[in-house]
Amino acid sequence: MTTSPHLSVLDLVPVRTGQSSAQALASSMALVQRADELGYRRYWFAEHHNMPAVAASTPPVMIAAAAARTSRIRIGSGGVMLPNHAPLVVAEQFAALEALAPGRIDLGLGRAPGSDPVVTALLRSSGPTSDVERFPQHVRDITALMQPDGARLRLTDGQVYDVRATPAATAPPTVWLLGSSDYSARLAAELGLPYVFANHFSGAGIDQVLALYRDGYTPSEAHPEPRTFLTVNAVVAPTATEAEERALPQLRAMARLRTGKPMGRSETVEEALASPLDSLGGQMVADMRSRWLIGEPDEARAEVARLAARHDVDEVMVVPVAGTYAGEPLEETPGRVQTLELLAG
Repeated sequence: MTTSPHLSVLDLVPVRTGQSSAQALASSMALVQRADELGYRRYWFAEHHNMPAVAASTPPVMIAAAAARTSRIRIGSGGVMLPNHAPLVVAEQFAALEALAPGRIDLGLGRAPGSDPVVTALLRSSGPTSDVERFPQHVRDITALMQPDGARLRLTDGQVYDVRATPAATAPPTVWLLGSSDYSARLAAELGLPYVFANHFSGAGIDQVLALYRDGYTPSEAHPEPRTFLTVNAVVAPTATEAEERALPQLRAMARLRTGKPMGRSETVEEALASPLDSLGGQMVADMRSRWLIGEPDEARAEVARLAARHDVDEVMVVPVAGTYAGEPLEETPGRVQTLELLAG
Protein backbone atom coordinates (compact mmCIF):
# COMPACT_ATOMS: atom_id res chain seq x y z
CA MET A 1 0.00 0.00 0.00
CA THR A 2 1.44 3.32 -1.00
CA THR A 3 1.72 6.07 1.61
CA SER A 4 0.75 8.60 -1.08
CA PRO A 5 -2.64 7.48 -2.38
CA HIS A 6 -4.01 8.62 -5.70
CA LEU A 7 -6.40 11.55 -5.44
CA SER A 8 -9.73 11.97 -7.21
CA VAL A 9 -12.62 14.45 -7.06
CA LEU A 10 -16.40 14.25 -6.59
CA ASP A 11 -18.23 17.43 -7.62
CA LEU A 12 -21.82 18.35 -6.65
CA VAL A 13 -21.47 21.69 -8.50
CA PRO A 14 -22.41 23.91 -5.54
CA VAL A 15 -24.38 27.13 -6.12
CA ARG A 16 -23.85 29.97 -3.65
CA THR A 17 -25.65 33.19 -2.76
CA GLY A 18 -25.92 35.52 -5.77
CA GLN A 19 -24.56 32.94 -8.18
CA SER A 20 -26.40 31.60 -11.24
CA SER A 21 -26.33 27.97 -12.30
CA ALA A 22 -24.35 29.04 -15.37
CA GLN A 23 -21.69 30.61 -13.16
CA ALA A 24 -21.59 27.53 -10.92
CA LEU A 25 -21.13 25.24 -13.93
CA ALA A 26 -18.41 27.49 -15.32
CA SER A 27 -16.54 27.28 -12.02
CA SER A 28 -16.77 23.48 -12.06
CA MET A 29 -15.47 23.31 -15.63
CA ALA A 30 -12.49 25.39 -14.52
CA LEU A 31 -12.04 23.09 -11.53
CA VAL A 32 -11.96 19.89 -13.58
CA GLN A 33 -9.37 21.45 -15.89
CA ARG A 34 -7.23 22.29 -12.87
CA ALA A 35 -7.65 18.76 -11.47
CA ASP A 36 -6.47 17.40 -14.83
CA GLU A 37 -3.38 19.61 -14.69
CA LEU A 38 -2.64 18.61 -11.08
CA GLY A 39 -2.62 14.88 -11.81
CA TYR A 40 -5.85 13.80 -10.11
CA ARG A 41 -6.91 10.30 -11.19
CA ARG A 42 -10.63 10.82 -11.85
CA TYR A 43 -13.35 13.49 -11.58
CA TRP A 44 -16.97 12.46 -10.99
CA PHE A 45 -20.21 14.47 -11.11
CA ALA A 46 -23.13 13.70 -8.78
CA GLU A 47 -26.84 13.57 -9.59
CA HIS A 48 -29.21 15.57 -7.40
CA HIS A 49 -32.54 17.19 -8.28
CA ASN A 50 -34.56 20.20 -7.12
CA MET A 51 -31.85 21.45 -4.77
CA PRO A 52 -31.09 25.20 -5.08
CA ALA A 53 -27.58 24.72 -3.67
CA VAL A 54 -26.60 22.00 -6.16
CA ALA A 55 -26.41 22.28 -9.97
CA ALA A 56 -25.34 18.68 -10.57
CA SER A 57 -28.49 17.11 -12.05
CA THR A 58 -27.34 15.67 -15.40
CA PRO A 59 -24.01 13.79 -15.08
CA PRO A 60 -23.79 12.73 -18.77
CA VAL A 61 -24.02 16.35 -19.94
CA MET A 62 -21.37 17.54 -17.50
CA ILE A 63 -19.14 14.55 -18.26
CA ALA A 64 -19.23 15.38 -21.97
CA ALA A 65 -18.35 19.02 -21.29
CA ALA A 66 -15.56 18.07 -18.90
CA ALA A 67 -14.11 15.43 -21.22
CA ALA A 68 -13.90 18.03 -24.01
CA ARG A 69 -11.91 20.34 -21.72
CA THR A 70 -9.42 17.77 -20.41
CA SER A 71 -6.89 15.37 -21.88
CA ARG A 72 -5.85 12.80 -19.25
CA ILE A 73 -8.14 12.54 -16.22
CA ARG A 74 -10.94 9.96 -16.07
CA ILE A 75 -14.41 11.56 -16.03
CA GLY A 76 -17.49 9.89 -14.63
CA SER A 77 -20.67 9.87 -12.59
CA GLY A 78 -20.84 9.67 -8.85
CA GLY A 79 -23.37 8.60 -9.66
CA VAL A 80 -26.20 8.13 -12.09
CA MET A 81 -29.23 7.37 -9.90
CA LEU A 82 -30.51 4.37 -11.79
CA PRO A 83 -34.12 4.38 -10.49
CA ASN A 84 -34.59 7.65 -12.42
CA HIS A 85 -33.50 6.30 -15.82
CA ALA A 86 -34.18 3.56 -18.32
CA PRO A 87 -31.17 1.20 -18.49
CA LEU A 88 -30.89 1.39 -22.29
CA VAL A 89 -30.73 5.20 -22.14
CA VAL A 90 -27.93 5.05 -19.55
CA ALA A 91 -26.05 2.43 -21.58
CA GLU A 92 -26.29 4.47 -24.79
CA GLN A 93 -25.28 7.72 -23.09
CA PHE A 94 -22.16 6.19 -21.57
CA ALA A 95 -21.27 4.19 -24.66
CA ALA A 96 -21.37 7.49 -26.56
CA LEU A 97 -19.23 9.19 -23.91
CA GLU A 98 -16.68 6.37 -24.09
CA ALA A 99 -16.60 6.72 -27.87
CA LEU A 100 -15.91 10.45 -27.46
CA ALA A 101 -13.24 10.02 -24.75
CA PRO A 102 -11.86 6.47 -25.10
CA GLY A 103 -10.45 4.96 -21.94
CA ARG A 104 -11.50 7.87 -19.74
CA ILE A 105 -15.14 7.24 -18.77
CA ASP A 106 -16.48 5.82 -15.48
CA LEU A 107 -20.14 4.94 -14.93
CA GLY A 108 -20.96 5.07 -11.23
CA LEU A 109 -24.45 3.76 -10.47
CA GLY A 110 -26.51 4.47 -7.37
CA ARG A 111 -29.78 3.06 -6.04
CA ALA A 112 -31.14 6.21 -4.34
CA PRO A 113 -33.41 8.64 -6.24
CA GLY A 114 -31.31 11.74 -5.50
CA SER A 115 -34.31 13.87 -4.57
CA ASP A 116 -37.63 14.02 -2.73
CA PRO A 117 -40.61 11.77 -3.58
CA VAL A 118 -42.42 14.42 -5.65
CA VAL A 119 -39.46 15.07 -7.94
CA THR A 120 -38.76 11.34 -8.12
CA ALA A 121 -42.31 10.80 -9.38
CA LEU A 122 -41.83 13.53 -11.99
CA LEU A 123 -38.62 11.92 -13.19
CA ARG A 124 -40.47 8.66 -13.77
CA SER A 125 -43.71 10.11 -15.16
CA SER A 126 -42.87 9.82 -18.86
CA GLY A 127 -42.61 6.04 -18.96
CA PRO A 128 -41.17 2.94 -17.35
CA THR A 129 -37.84 3.38 -15.63
CA SER A 130 -35.66 1.35 -13.31
CA ASP A 131 -37.39 0.72 -9.98
CA VAL A 132 -35.37 -0.05 -6.88
CA GLU A 133 -36.48 -3.69 -6.69
CA ARG A 134 -35.14 -4.35 -10.19
CA PHE A 135 -31.85 -2.55 -9.57
CA PRO A 136 -29.65 -5.70 -9.69
CA GLN A 137 -31.11 -6.80 -13.02
CA HIS A 138 -30.81 -3.33 -14.50
CA VAL A 139 -27.14 -3.15 -13.49
CA ARG A 140 -26.62 -6.45 -15.31
CA ASP A 141 -28.54 -5.12 -18.32
CA ILE A 142 -26.43 -1.97 -18.56
CA THR A 143 -23.12 -3.83 -18.34
CA ALA A 144 -24.31 -6.28 -21.02
CA LEU A 145 -25.67 -3.58 -23.34
CA MET A 146 -22.33 -1.76 -23.38
CA GLN A 147 -20.38 -4.89 -24.34
CA PRO A 148 -19.52 -5.42 -28.04
CA ASP A 149 -21.91 -8.38 -28.24
CA GLY A 150 -24.70 -6.51 -26.48
CA ALA A 151 -27.62 -8.23 -24.74
CA ARG A 152 -30.09 -10.84 -25.99
CA LEU A 153 -33.79 -10.48 -25.23
CA ARG A 154 -36.26 -13.33 -25.53
CA LEU A 155 -39.59 -11.96 -26.79
CA THR A 156 -43.01 -13.29 -25.81
CA ASP A 157 -43.28 -15.20 -29.11
CA GLY A 158 -40.01 -16.99 -28.38
CA GLN A 159 -37.85 -15.02 -30.80
CA VAL A 160 -34.44 -13.74 -29.68
CA TYR A 161 -33.72 -10.04 -30.19
CA ASP A 162 -30.19 -8.58 -30.02
CA VAL A 163 -29.75 -5.13 -28.45
CA ARG A 164 -26.55 -3.07 -28.31
CA ALA A 165 -25.82 0.38 -26.95
CA THR A 166 -24.97 2.71 -29.83
CA PRO A 167 -22.75 4.37 -30.79
CA ALA A 168 -20.58 1.41 -29.84
CA ALA A 169 -17.39 2.25 -27.96
CA THR A 170 -14.11 0.45 -28.54
CA ALA A 171 -14.29 -0.75 -24.93
CA PRO A 172 -17.08 -0.32 -22.37
CA PRO A 173 -16.82 2.31 -19.61
CA THR A 174 -15.83 1.07 -16.17
CA VAL A 175 -18.98 0.43 -14.10
CA TRP A 176 -18.84 1.19 -10.36
CA LEU A 177 -21.55 0.61 -7.76
CA LEU A 178 -22.00 3.33 -5.14
CA GLY A 179 -23.70 3.12 -1.77
CA SER A 180 -23.80 4.06 1.91
CA SER A 181 -25.03 0.70 3.22
CA ASP A 182 -24.21 -2.96 2.71
CA TYR A 183 -26.75 -3.50 -0.12
CA SER A 184 -24.66 -2.18 -3.01
CA ALA A 185 -21.48 -3.63 -1.49
CA ARG A 186 -22.98 -7.13 -1.52
CA LEU A 187 -24.29 -6.66 -5.06
CA ALA A 188 -20.94 -5.34 -6.33
CA ALA A 189 -19.22 -8.34 -4.76
CA GLU A 190 -21.71 -10.72 -6.37
CA LEU A 191 -21.32 -9.14 -9.82
CA GLY A 192 -17.54 -8.70 -9.63
CA LEU A 193 -17.71 -4.90 -9.93
CA PRO A 194 -15.74 -2.08 -8.29
CA TYR A 195 -17.48 -0.45 -5.31
CA VAL A 196 -17.34 2.93 -3.54
CA PHE A 197 -18.77 3.60 -0.09
CA ALA A 198 -20.21 7.14 0.21
CA ASN A 199 -18.13 8.05 3.24
CA HIS A 200 -18.56 11.79 2.55
CA PHE A 201 -22.31 11.41 3.13
CA SER A 202 -22.45 8.75 5.83
CA GLY A 203 -19.31 7.34 7.38
CA ALA A 204 -21.16 4.91 9.67
CA GLY A 205 -20.18 1.30 9.21
CA ILE A 206 -17.54 1.80 6.52
CA ASP A 207 -15.17 -0.89 7.85
CA GLN A 208 -17.91 -3.51 8.07
CA VAL A 209 -19.25 -2.68 4.60
CA LEU A 210 -15.83 -2.79 2.94
CA ALA A 211 -15.13 -6.10 4.68
CA LEU A 212 -18.42 -7.51 3.34
CA TYR A 213 -17.45 -6.41 -0.16
CA ARG A 214 -13.92 -7.81 -0.04
CA ASP A 215 -14.75 -11.06 1.74
CA GLY A 216 -17.69 -11.86 -0.53
CA TYR A 217 -16.09 -10.79 -3.80
CA THR A 218 -16.63 -12.99 -6.86
CA PRO A 219 -13.87 -12.39 -9.44
CA SER A 220 -15.02 -11.29 -12.90
CA GLU A 221 -13.16 -11.21 -16.19
CA ALA A 222 -12.87 -7.43 -16.14
CA HIS A 223 -12.10 -7.23 -12.39
CA PRO A 224 -10.36 -10.31 -11.00
CA GLU A 225 -9.75 -8.54 -7.67
CA PRO A 226 -12.03 -6.35 -5.51
CA ARG A 227 -11.47 -2.67 -6.15
CA THR A 228 -12.63 0.15 -3.93
CA PHE A 229 -11.73 3.56 -2.56
CA LEU A 230 -13.23 6.02 -0.09
CA THR A 231 -14.68 9.52 -0.32
CA VAL A 232 -14.22 12.39 2.14
CA ASN A 233 -15.35 16.02 2.38
CA ALA A 234 -12.30 18.27 2.26
CA VAL A 235 -11.39 21.90 2.88
CA VAL A 236 -7.68 22.79 2.80
CA ALA A 237 -6.28 26.31 3.18
CA PRO A 238 -2.95 28.00 4.04
CA THR A 239 -4.15 28.52 7.63
CA ALA A 240 -6.36 26.50 9.96
CA THR A 241 -8.55 29.55 10.54
CA GLU A 242 -9.31 29.97 6.85
CA ALA A 243 -10.00 26.26 6.45
CA GLU A 244 -12.49 26.28 9.35
CA GLU A 245 -14.24 29.37 7.97
CA ARG A 246 -14.51 27.94 4.45
CA ALA A 247 -15.90 24.67 5.82
CA LEU A 248 -18.70 26.35 7.77
CA PRO A 249 -21.22 27.04 4.95
CA GLN A 250 -21.37 23.39 3.85
CA LEU A 251 -21.38 22.07 7.42
CA ARG A 252 -24.37 24.30 8.16
CA ALA A 253 -26.12 23.24 4.95
CA MET A 254 -25.77 19.57 5.85
CA ALA A 255 -27.11 20.27 9.36
CA ARG A 256 -30.17 21.99 7.86
CA LEU A 257 -30.70 19.09 5.46
CA ARG A 258 -30.60 16.52 8.26
CA THR A 259 -32.98 18.50 10.49
CA GLY A 260 -35.54 19.01 7.71
CA LYS A 261 -35.08 22.77 7.41
CA PRO A 262 -35.49 24.68 4.10
CA MET A 263 -32.48 24.61 1.81
CA GLY A 264 -31.43 27.61 -0.24
CA ARG A 265 -28.25 28.48 -2.10
CA SER A 266 -25.05 27.91 -0.15
CA GLU A 267 -24.14 30.72 2.21
CA THR A 268 -21.03 32.80 1.84
CA VAL A 269 -18.52 32.49 4.67
CA GLU A 270 -19.65 35.87 6.01
CA GLU A 271 -23.32 34.79 6.05
CA ALA A 272 -22.45 31.58 7.88
CA LEU A 273 -20.39 33.39 10.49
CA ALA A 274 -23.13 35.98 11.12
CA SER A 275 -25.97 33.53 11.86
CA PRO A 276 -25.47 31.05 14.73
CA LEU A 277 -27.23 27.68 14.56
CA ASP A 278 -29.50 26.37 17.31
CA SER A 279 -28.11 23.82 19.77
CA LEU A 280 -29.16 20.80 17.68
CA GLY A 281 -27.66 22.24 14.50
CA GLY A 282 -24.50 23.19 16.35
CA GLN A 283 -24.08 19.66 17.71
CA MET A 284 -24.59 18.18 14.24
CA VAL A 285 -21.95 20.52 12.80
CA ALA A 286 -19.50 19.45 15.49
CA ASP A 287 -20.19 15.76 14.84
CA MET A 288 -19.77 16.10 11.07
CA ARG A 289 -16.70 18.30 11.36
CA SER A 290 -14.86 15.49 13.15
CA ARG A 291 -15.23 13.27 10.05
CA TRP A 292 -14.26 15.89 7.47
CA LEU A 293 -10.78 16.75 6.26
CA ILE A 294 -10.33 20.38 7.34
CA GLY A 295 -6.98 22.04 7.90
CA GLU A 296 -3.58 23.17 6.67
CA PRO A 297 -1.80 21.41 3.75
CA ASP A 298 0.75 19.24 5.58
CA GLU A 299 -1.74 17.88 8.09
CA ALA A 300 -4.40 17.39 5.40
CA ARG A 301 -2.06 15.38 3.19
CA ALA A 302 -0.98 13.29 6.18
CA GLU A 303 -4.62 12.61 7.08
CA VAL A 304 -5.37 11.49 3.51
CA ALA A 305 -2.52 8.99 3.79
CA ARG A 306 -3.81 7.80 7.19
CA LEU A 307 -7.34 7.34 5.81
CA ALA A 308 -6.04 5.33 2.87
CA ALA A 309 -3.91 3.12 5.13
CA ARG A 310 -6.71 2.65 7.68
CA HIS A 311 -9.14 1.40 5.03
CA ASP A 312 -6.53 -0.31 2.82
CA VAL A 313 -7.20 1.68 -0.35
CA ASP A 314 -4.82 3.24 -2.85
CA GLU A 315 -7.16 6.11 -3.80
CA VAL A 316 -9.09 8.81 -1.95
CA MET A 317 -11.85 10.81 -3.66
CA VAL A 318 -12.21 14.26 -2.12
CA VAL A 319 -15.37 16.33 -2.23
CA PRO A 320 -14.01 19.91 -2.25
CA VAL A 321 -16.65 21.68 -0.13
CA ALA A 322 -14.78 24.91 0.60
CA GLY A 323 -17.09 27.90 0.81
CA THR A 324 -16.54 31.31 -0.73
CA TYR A 325 -16.03 34.76 0.73
CA ALA A 326 -18.45 37.45 -0.41
CA GLY A 327 -15.91 39.41 -2.45
CA GLU A 328 -14.70 36.47 -4.56
CA PRO A 329 -15.75 36.28 -8.26
CA LEU A 330 -19.05 34.53 -8.96
CA GLU A 331 -17.56 32.61 -11.90
CA GLU A 332 -14.86 31.10 -9.68
CA THR A 333 -14.55 28.95 -6.56
CA PRO A 334 -11.13 29.89 -5.18
CA GLY A 335 -11.55 27.79 -2.03
CA ARG A 336 -12.24 24.62 -3.98
CA VAL A 337 -9.35 25.26 -6.38
CA GLN A 338 -7.09 25.96 -3.41
CA THR A 339 -8.15 22.71 -1.73
CA LEU A 340 -7.17 20.65 -4.78
CA GLU A 341 -3.90 22.51 -5.29
CA LEU A 342 -2.78 22.22 -1.67
CA LEU A 343 -3.74 18.54 -1.37
CA ALA A 344 -1.83 17.74 -4.55
CA GLY A 345 1.24 19.41 -3.09
